[in-house]
Amino acid sequence: MKARRILFYFAAMAAATLFSSAAIASGADPLPSWNDGNAKQSIIQFVKDVTDKAGLEYVPSEARIATFDNDGTLWSEQPLYFQFFFALDRVKLLAPQHPEWKTTEPFASLLKGDLESALKGGEKSILEIIMATHAGMSTTEFEQIVRDWITTAKHPKTGKLYTEMVFQPMLELLAYLRANGFKTFIVSGGGIEFMRPWAESVYGIPPEQIVGSSIKTRFEMREDGPVLLREAKLDFIDDKEGKPVGINSHIGRRPIAAFGNSDGDLQMLQWTTAGEGRRFALLVHHTDAEREWAYGRDSHIGKLDKALDEAGTAGWTVVNMKDDWKVIYPPAQ
Repeated sequence: MKARRILFYFAAMAAATLFSSAAIASGADPLPSWNDGNAKQSIIQFVKDVTDKAGLEYVPSEARIATFDNDGTLWSEQPLYFQFFFALDRVKLLAPQHPEWKTTEPFASLLKGDLESALKGGEKSILEIIMATHAGMSTTEFEQIVRDWITTAKHPKTGKLYTEMVFQPMLELLAYLRANGFKTFIVSGGGIEFMRPWAESVYGIPPEQIVGSSIKTRFEMREDGPVLLREAKLDFIDDKEGKPVGINSHIGRRPIAAFGNSDGDLQMLQWTTAGEGRRFALLVHHTDAEREWAYGRDSHIGKLDKALDEAGTAGWTVVNMKDDWKVIYPPAQ
C-alpha cells in the first residue's frame, strides 16, 4: 500500500505539471497557486519579454537558463535541512556497527537525542556526521540508500513525506518556464548525489541538470566490474561564492533567471543579474508561520539578511509566502 501511495503521489504531481503546461497553451492562468500581485506579474512579464521574438528583450531558447536553489526555495528546510535528517537517520541505522560512537562526539550526543550538544562543534561536527553517513560505499549503493529513505522517511513535525513538502507554486513556476523554452537547473548547497535520485520525478529536473556539493569519488575495478567509490573527503561546496563557480563548471552558460531564498544564494543572484540583457532574480521570503515557517534575518537555517537588503536596492522580486501563495504544498492525495 505504501508503494502504491508513493507512486500515486508522483503520478499526481506529474499530472499537475502536464495540466499547467496545458493551461499555458490554452491561455489559462499558468500560476494558479499564486495570488495576483507584484511577484506573479513580474514573473509573467519577464517570460513574455524574453520569449517575444519581435521584442527588444528577446532571448533565444538555448540561452534561457533558469537556476533554482533547492532547500527553502523548492521545498521546506526547517527546523533542519532535510539532508541532515537523512544523515541523522543514517547514524541511528549504522550505530550497531560503530560501538565507539557511544563515547565519541558528535555521535554520542546524537544517539542520546541531544542535537544541540552534537552540533556545538559547528562545521567540524557537521562534516564528521556527513562523512560517516554519506561515504564508504559505491555511488550506486548510495543512490539506492537515498531512494529507500526518500520514499519512506517523514518529517518529524508535519508527518509528511519530505517530497510532499515541495512548494506547489514553485512546481507551477518550473512547468511554466519549461513550457516557454527554459531549461531549469537546481543549484544547491545540498549534496548532488543526494538530490539526483528523486529530483526528476518530483521537479521534472533530470540528474544532469543538478549542481550541488560533492565528496570525492574514485574508480575501482572489482571482480564483478568497475565501481565509483565515495570517499570521506570534500570535493566541492556549492554554496555562496561556490554557486557561480558551480554554474560555470557544470552549465557553461550564465543564467538569465535565478531563484533562491537565503544569503547562501546571494552570489548566484548577483552573478545572474550582472549579465547583459533582460535578467530576473527572485527570493522566497518565508513569512507564513501557520502554513509553514516564518523566519529570515536571524534564522540559523536559511538566513535571509544581506540578500534581502540587496533585493531592495537591485530591484529583485521578493515573494512574501503568506501573501503571494494561495497554497504551500501540493494537495494531499
